[in-house]
Amino acid sequence: MRARVVTSLAPDPPKGSWESLQSSAYIDAAGEFALPWQDQPPIAGLGGLHKELDADSPLETLELLCELIPDRFEYRPGATYVGSTVSDLLDQGAGVCQDFAHLSLVLLRRRGIAARYVSGYLWAAPEDGAESVEVDTHAWLEALLPGTDGHGEPVWVSADPTNRRMGDETHVKIGHGRFYSDVAPVKGLYMGGVNSELNAAVTMSRLDPQASARA
Repeated sequence: MRARVVTSLAPDPPKGSWESLQSSAYIDAAGEFALPWQDQPPIAGLGGLHKELDADSPLETLELLCELIPDRFEYRPGATYVGSTVSDLLDQGAGVCQDFAHLSLVLLRRRGIAARYVSGYLWAAPEDGAESVEVDTHAWLEALLPGTDGHGEPVWVSADPTNRRMGDETHVKIGHGRFYSDVAPVKGLYMGGVNSELNAAVTMSRLDPQASARA
């Protein structure tokens, strides 16, 4: 299949206060994404990380999160698997983007910040300036931040702790959910011979804005 996706820079995130998290507008928008997950009973070893996210606003906590997780955990493919839990990440001290996103969800929701898991792709052009690159699926998160000074609707803001930054136009979102299993990139049943192999590949290409989807 082919798909043409247009991305753009997000506006500056709102700087609402902690008190704004208790507003009816915020609670209505947060919905199921504010519910505790994997932390009932509490996960051992989260106390220190939780404390280090103390900040003057939800936005500052989100920005701290993008620094804290890559500082504390090694990105190491193979250290975990698709069914690993947050406790597994804490025990291993290493994981991949899915694990970092799941840990982020737990930490943010503990502070009353609604957060959801995002599945998609990251355009990471090599230094040689190539216009096409083969990519793997990527995971990050979106946090619901209250409007600045209590004004305006809450806004979902992307953050990518794996790459130590907020989300931007290089993040191509496919879907979001409460956690990975809601938006697994590949899900289904395959039936074949005993020696069959199933392979998948994704290539991203940067197009001229005026190019058609068939370009």
